[in-house]
Amino acid sequence: MISNLKQLSLHRWPWLLLAASALTMELCALYFQHVMKLEPCVMCVYERLTMFAIVAAGLIGASAPNNILVRLLAFTTWAVGSIWGLLLAIEHTDYQMNPSPFATCDFYPNFPSWLPLHELLPWLFNPTGYCSDIVWTFLDYSMPQWLIVSFSIYVVIFLVIAITALLPAKTK
Repeated sequence: MISNLKQLSLHRWPWLLLAASALTMELCALYFQHVMKLEPCVMCVYERLTMFAIVAAGLIGASAPNNILVRLLAFTTWAVGSIWGLLLAIEHTDYQMNPSPFATCDFYPNFPSWLPLHELLPWLFNPTGYCSDIVWTFLDYSMPQWLIVSFSIYVVIFLVIAITALLPAKTK
């Protein structure tokens, strides 16, 4: 089984599956925003960005899965996106579960001046909601709580695949 897991990162389809799963999450976010008219907050925008990092990781890995440098870049991007996304979702959930006038998120995103994503792609990255508002739930979990679940799954899968990829090859 470990040898099968070890081989996963050497094939295109697992990387494309990773990208497709994160892209599906992005499309769901756009559905919530533009069809259900749920306004994204700054934390939502940041969480979207980390989900795009996972999409990018999958596409990078799929571009040349047999190239060690490409795989390392893909693994690094996957790790950063999933861990950063998990931390953001935990912070976002804290804003919702423990609302306080002293602990709030920003109203405008802190993108670099040379890449103001909220101005370049406002339909995707312009926050109009408040972080402490719970505007949607499913099975009593709010959206950032579901993102904790999603990003945790990405982190666990990353750890399993990355650790098995690092294990020495089995000799017969």
